[in-house]
Amino acid sequence: MAWIPRKKRFNRCEPLHKIWPALQAWYRTPLGLALAHHERELVQTAVANLFGYFLVQIGWLDSADWLTSSRISQRVLIGFPGTEPEHHPISLIAEPHQLPLQSDSIDVVVLPHTLEFSHYPHEVLREVERVLIPEGHIVLLSFNPWSLWGARRYLPWKRLSPPWCARFLGTTRLKDWLALLGFEVLTSRGYCYHPPLQSEALLGRQGLWERVGQQVWPILGAANLLVARKRVTTLTPVRPRWAPSLVPAGLEPYQNRPRPRHG
Repeated sequence: MAWIPRKKRFNRCEPLHKIWPALQAWYRTPLGLALAHHERELVQTAVANLFGYFLVQIGWLDSADWLTSSRISQRVLIGFPGTEPEHHPISLIAEPHQLPLQSDSIDVVVLPHTLEFSHYPHEVLREVERVLIPEGHIVLLSFNPWSLWGARRYLPWKRLSPPWCARFLGTTRLKDWLALLGFEVLTSRGYCYHPPLQSEALLGRQGLWERVGQQVWPILGAANLLVARKRVTTLTPVRPRWAPSLVPAGLEPYQNRPRPRHG
């Protein structure tokens, strides 16, 4: 296998503008459609309870609008250079690790598997933290490396095709990254428990797989949803420590003098 730079060793995908169209094509397969069904429902539920003025989604995976349940009226979809979001009236083209957005200006950011396919996941998260307002929220979808889907990445004929070429990120790692940036994780949920097989008969029983998976092996879902809030560090005013007043030599402080006796 050709040598891969250290920074890209765990991400065998091509750059985002090249791999993302292939990922969108995979989402049109039976397995991708089944995954998108779960993810649309989860994202719709998550954003329905988040408020503000501006919502940004970085990357899109199918032609459906995943944000219709949001009460935030100003919604922006950011695509990557070389891709065109034709189905959305408000859009920007930008690299996710170099967002053309003002700091502390966005209320909610949605990342649908953007971190796994980016060669700069730490920079992407830092940019999200920068543009979010204090108490702003991030909704993050990620593939679970500790699942049957994660194991499939090691098949030799699947390593370079999406989504298997990506760097799957477990919830523990993501929580650590978010904590370092000052985020508080509010929700963590696994989903999509059926095997990664392109079988319509198997995928037709998604409801059964989900019920059994949530009860028997909840940590082994194919992917995870995280909702986190940007914490605000409050400054506690510190009272100045005044120096004790000076007393001339030979004189005792007033409070140490003996009290006069009456009567």
